[in-house]
Amino acid sequence: MKAAVYEGPRTVTVKDVPDAKIQHPCDILVKITTTNICGSDLHMYEGRTSFETGRTLGHENLGQVVEIGKAVSKVQVGDWVVLPFNIACGFCKQCEQGLTNYCLTMQPKPDMAGAAYGFAEMGPYQGGQADLLRVPYGDFNALRLGEDAAERQLDYVMLADIFPTGYHATEMAGVKPGDQTLVYGAGPVGLMAAYSAILKGAGRVWVADHQPDRLRLAEEIGAIAINTAEQDPAEVVKEATLGLGADNGCECVGYQAHDPQGHEDATLTMNGLIDSVRFTGGIGVVGVFLPEDPGGAEAQGKLEAQGKVPLDFGMLWFKGQRIGTGQAPVKRYNRALRDLIAGGKAEPSFLVSHELGLDEASSAYEHFDNRDDGWTKVVLHPNGSSRSAGGSSRHTMQELRQEAKEQGIEGRSHMNKQQLERALKH
Repeated sequence: MKAAVYEGPRTVTVKDVPDAKIQHPCDILVKITTTNICGSDLHMYEGRTSFETGRTLGHENLGQVVEIGKAVSKVQVGDWVVLPFNIACGFCKQCEQGLTNYCLTMQPKPDMAGAAYGFAEMGPYQGGQADLLRVPYGDFNALRLGEDAAERQLDYVMLADIFPTGYHATEMAGVKPGDQTLVYGAGPVGLMAAYSAILKGAGRVWVADHQPDRLRLAEEIGAIAINTAEQDPAEVVKEATLGLGADNGCECVGYQAHDPQGHEDATLTMNGLIDSVRFTGGIGVVGVFLPEDPGGAEAQGKLEAQGKVPLDFGMLWFKGQRIGTGQAPVKRYNRALRDLIAGGKAEPSFLVSHELGLDEASSAYEHFDNRDDGWTKVVLHPNGSSRSAGGSSRHTMQELRQEAKEQGIEGRSHMNKQQLERALKH
């Protein structure tokens, strides 16, 4: 089968690898039809983790079941499923508490917790940027989808990671109806956090970043964009809140945060939130921070290479703020979020900019890593059904949305390029 394989820093090759197979009676085998490139993949792509060469990338996966193990009783061949990036057993101490993000069974190291597809330090499992994916404990891990799964893959695939992860950030931050929320980062997860806060009824949501194309998407879903190349988020938020600050905030960037000039500073977003969030406010941190960063010493410093980030802890303590951290327990949220999509209440595919075939993975990683204009979220189709949302039309997203506005097309701000083109009959 074909797969996108990590060959070293900034090198991904699509090549033949051994077919994924059933290895345990509880396994299922999924033919992957839609798989995303995640911002977390870029940490590995850039060589900033311990991810091994020769492994297949990809932890945001959706497809159709083609084989089931003898002990599988719920999932059936032919089912459309989306797969949480967490690989969990369902029966260990952590899973019984709903903490599938820290499963003890699937992580082979006894002093570690948590497993995932194609991810550094989270077990030996191959990723899903491939034709086939082996899914352990399929009855537990696979979320079955409805009759609209095939035609709405771009929405449902977001349930594998970024939609639940963005939602998790708002949960840890304590976002409630009417709240004023600041999100650091307008990448896919940051946009999902902002979108989740808006779905929860937040009264005002700011999104801070310095990438204009991503900030435009934030505005299109109803958030207030703060361009950090021009404004200090803390000053903007305090001015709007009588000096008090936001009720809560979400960190959706992680340890490779950098200023508009490109200088890395792992403290940038965290200290920005401590400054911006009011006394007793909550902060949810889903941006990736690691205990070891092979490139950290050169990019930032020796302490940062060891995962030691100097926080404004005195101010955090003085303000009585609360911080929640860690990867999302996707299963805690994915069923409810699936039903919001099925019911037409959520359309997370609005952030998709490019749909490409798997054979274009190398180029896609390069563009996404460069933060090239318009490359906000990349979806790969291993079955070859490339519908390049970024290259199938001569029109830009802005032009398409303007045309849709002139024609009075409802829901245009949440449509990706393919959906807009279909609605406009291009």
